[in-house]
Amino acid sequence: MGRGLERLAEDQEVVSLPFTRDQFFDVFAAYNEHFGPAVVVLWLATACGFAALLLGWTVSGRVISLGLAAHWAWAGIAYHLVFFSKINRAAWLFSGLFLTEAILLGWYSRRVRFPFPRDRSLRHWVSQFLILYALAYPLLALVEGNNLPRSPTFGVPCPTAILTIGLLLTAESVPLAITIIPLLWAFIGGSAAFLLGVRTDLALLAAGVGLLTDVIISRTSGRAL
Repeated sequence: MGRGLERLAEDQEVVSLPFTRDQFFDVFAAYNEHFGPAVVVLWLATACGFAALLLGWTVSGRVISLGLAAHWAWAGIAYHLVFFSKINRAAWLFSGLFLTEAILLGWYSRRVRFPFPRDRSLRHWVSQFLILYALAYPLLALVEGNNLPRSPTFGVPCPTAILTIGLLLTAESVPLAITIIPLLWAFIGGSAAFLLGVRTDLALLAAGVGLLTDVIISRTSGRAL
């Protein structure tokens, strides 16, 4: 399957994308070389927050919302605006979407609750898997065969969206507006699994399907997402 995705990426990149696969990974190289220490700090802060949830420590929904807002603002500026815009004009639009999501998360930070599910429901296992997957994303990208610095690490759009969807699946009373951009990016960014052969982004597509399903169920059953 891996070789098939790479072959598909080679066939599609010239037809569908304004940049090559090498240029795409060169963006990660520039990002990692410029922001390496900050990326490590961002990963450590996120891992500590998730550990606190697992241990049952009190972490307010406002703190989690503002943390996610910081993730989206970082990806929108440090990745899309500073580097990805050099090879893809659509990055300006993507940056706007990410900054909009950051604003929405900040705006609704007092209203959203993130009670980490402990009932061993399907939502519990899916949310836990996605959060862990987002944290493991840089390692999984290396296992896939990428080499530093030309490898996606942390704070870039796709693990940001995976992390967000994982946390949204733990939340109560999330406004529909907050889910729209993560859903859009799940299918835009997730297409890299096929167009660019980034197999780690297959989980992003699956996360998008999971969130969309949960939104539909919550709206038809009257349960707040």
